[in-house]
Amino acid sequence: MSYTLDQLHIGQKACFEKTICEADIQAFCGISGDVNPVHVSDTAAKASVFGKRVAHGILVSGLTSTVLGMQLPGPGTIYLGQEMRFKAPVYIGDTIRAEVEVIEINREKKIAKLRTTSFNQNDKAVIEGIATVRPPEQA
Repeated sequence: MSYTLDQLHIGQKACFEKTICEADIQAFCGISGDVNPVHVSDTAAKASVFGKRVAHGILVSGLTSTVLGMQLPGPGTIYLGQEMRFKAPVYIGDTIRAEVEVIEINREKKIAKLRTTSFNQNDKAVIEGIATVRPPEQA
């Protein structure tokens, strides 16, 4: 289902959950070319501030895109911008819940702003931000 601008309301929420696995890390390395040792080397990661391998922040933030593009507002949404802050590392095996909440609707400009927060399995925020989208014209 898609929501048009007129169907959105402040406080409306949706979420998507996924466990980050080794295959996700490897696929993202291949897609992005980012093979930073903190993502792919146990030895390098152990010596890092994280203590073990972490997922790419942008890989994890992509879960927000899933919510925006598939649920709220949904298919047909144009993702115009994203402000975000990485708050905590995401480790292989962590289950991430990406949540979005409508916080502003500008009918003149045909855009909406949504709070975007991703939580790990311990309900700790790992990414916080604000997305700007143009919802689909038709549901």
